[in-house]
Amino acid sequence: MKLPSHGSNPHYLYKSLGLEMPENYTDFSANINPLGPPPAMQEEWKHSFRYIQDYPDPQASVLTKKIAAMEGVPEKSVLLGNGGAEIISLVARWLAGKRVMIIHPAFSEYETACLANGCEITRHVLQEGVWELDFPPLDGINAVFLCTPNNPTGTEYSRQAVLHLLQECKERGVFVIIDEAFYDFLEEAATYAAHLHHYPHLIILRSLTKMYSIPGLRLGYLLAAPEIAGRIAAYRPHWSVNALALMAGEICINAEEHVKRTRELIKAERLKLKDYYDSSGFIMSKSSVNFYLLKDSNDTDASGLLRFLLENGIVPRHTLNFPGLTGRWLRFAVKTARDNCSLMEVLQRWRKKE
Repeated sequence: MKLPSHGSNPHYLYKSLGLEMPENYTDFSANINPLGPPPAMQEEWKHSFRYIQDYPDPQASVLTKKIAAMEGVPEKSVLLGNGGAEIISLVARWLAGKRVMIIHPAFSEYETACLANGCEITRHVLQEGVWELDFPPLDGINAVFLCTPNNPTGTEYSRQAVLHLLQECKERGVFVIIDEAFYDFLEEAATYAAHLHHYPHLIILRSLTKMYSIPGLRLGYLLAAPEIAGRIAAYRPHWSVNALALMAGEICINAEEHVKRTRELIKAERLKLKDYYDSSGFIMSKSSVNFYLLKDSNDTDASGLLRFLLENGIVPRHTLNFPGLTGRWLRFAVKTARDNCSLMEVLQRWRKKE
């Protein structure tokens, strides 16, 4: 049985499991801001038809300039792409044939993209349930992928441990690709962008689709030394970022109040969920962002719980394709109070069923 390798589009998951999809369901499998896009975008959307009547700026110069100013880096250090997925694919193509280490658990797309480009993959799997970053063996390694805050656990790695890894990789000439797709969901948005000048082998990946709830538009970017960003940009197709996405990006990076409201909501709801799980015999990962891992303390396999939730209109993300997890946990997005209450009600029925 092969389940979908990503969240969202739940009809594929129901079909894979041979389950009838209920008319009403709540999708917890995609880690998207439950507040939706910034209000300013909805207002601008009324006038957005004009953007599709001409080719987009292939250099994305306006948005690139704004991101560079926001991050305090040269404009040539910024490379925009058609979502984080395209950025990962571009990096993988640039690394073609190299020996790549992926610190797991991690987003499956790193390995998929690197394998498609002939890379030799080494997996460094962190201790389950703890997920503290330790020092991996780097002999013969050309590049390391690290996701922090981590997808799928939601945990943030120790800053000291990450800087130690960066220093060791600098001394060995190993590239470090840090995926910060969820950094802006932290109470204090911790980023390693300020270290780009000190660690020339550092590459940072960002996504605008998660915080600003625009996954249908596809927009992400990369931060790196100008020389590295330029090399990777050579593989990007012309006009890869559409005009609507560029318009949305300019609105998003100015939506500070929206980000603040989102963080407050996520923190409050995550703490409420944790209290419930602690009192109900479920184990929740030590998440700092808008999603978390969960398992029933009575089970070593989450397949039964997965089917029960789907039958009751709750769609989690399975973990069968995450090395180090292999189906023992389920991943859930933190959603609105109403949605989270629905989840807890269904889990309570699961408890009574046992």
